[in-house]
Amino acid sequence: MTSMSKRPSKSFAARPELGALNERSREILRMIVDAYVETGAPVGSRTLSRNMGLDLSSATIRNVMADLEELGLLVAPHTSAGRLPTEQGLRLYVDGLLEHGNLGQDEREIIEGQCAASGRSLSQVLEEATSLLSDLSHCAGLVLAPKQQDDTLKHIEFVSLGPGRALVVLVGESGNVENRVIDVPVGLPPSSLVEASNFLSTHLRGRTLEDARQIVNKELEEQRARLDELTSRVVEAGLATWADNSSGGALIVRGQAQLLSDVQALEDLEHIRQLFTALEKKEALLRLLDLTDDAEGVQIFIGAENELFGMAGCSMVVAPYNNSRQQIVGAIGVIGPTRIDYGRIIPMVDYTAKVIGRLIG
Repeated sequence: MTSMSKRPSKSFAARPELGALNERSREILRMIVDAYVETGAPVGSRTLSRNMGLDLSSATIRNVMADLEELGLLVAPHTSAGRLPTEQGLRLYVDGLLEHGNLGQDEREIIEGQCAASGRSLSQVLEEATSLLSDLSHCAGLVLAPKQQDDTLKHIEFVSLGPGRALVVLVGESGNVENRVIDVPVGLPPSSLVEASNFLSTHLRGRTLEDARQIVNKELEEQRARLDELTSRVVEAGLATWADNSSGGALIVRGQAQLLSDVQALEDLEHIRQLFTALEKKEALLRLLDLTDDAEGVQIFIGAENELFGMAGCSMVVAPYNNSRQQIVGAIGVIGPTRIDYGRIIPMVDYTAKVIGRLIG
């Protein structure tokens, strides 16, 4: 059994470690979480004794459950009810008790087919992958597209759209394509657009945007005589247009309605409402996804481990994807209730991120 996850930097005080539990306690915790993921309902000692193949009496199981509750791993929602795992219990389960395997061949083929890049831009591929993850996981899917400021340029072209307007087509090494409309002087000759395209493509290929801004400013000062005034203005406008939109990666969220398909109680409806509110805070969500920049493999955030989801009672499973230079350029994942099927969703997110990385490469 292996775990692809790393713990987020924020941790609970005095969180119990797996080594503090004996084999019996581990098995009972695992069974309670498995049942909770399946039904969302509290699990009682009699259910464990009768239906889950434990060769233990109900009294013995109750004692173990009481010990787990004292450790902060289980909670009793009502006095006479069974137990539910706490967020700490879910974290211990995910880090040490969860068993997950590889995706089936059918799911692999679905993911690869849906992500196929033929004839589509990277943004279209990412949107398809996000929608697919949402459908397969019954959660909300999300993706952070490559950050423009970290991407290097591969191709730049200006296309006339008529008097006073031109289209700037900028292609990054990651495969990301930006199309921006800019204002140009009325009566601009086609030769100026060609000259501007040649100038930028020659000088900026393989450069990041920050490098590009510095180089263009310097080149325009030193070689302005080589470029006529109209061409210089097109060059400056084209670069500024892209630079102004480079403050962060684009965030795509799909499938919020999936979260309503398995509501267990009115309390769950309130959690979903709070999650929708959290999803609207895209700036905070981008910061959360940025945590993947310094990590490898699937990351799992459970409930209050992140302030964005603390009140919503939700979890996020997310994995970074790399460009051809093995640099992390974005992340893809899902958000759902804390009782999502971690064993199925973790390898699903991991595989999808690797497929996108191969397409970018």
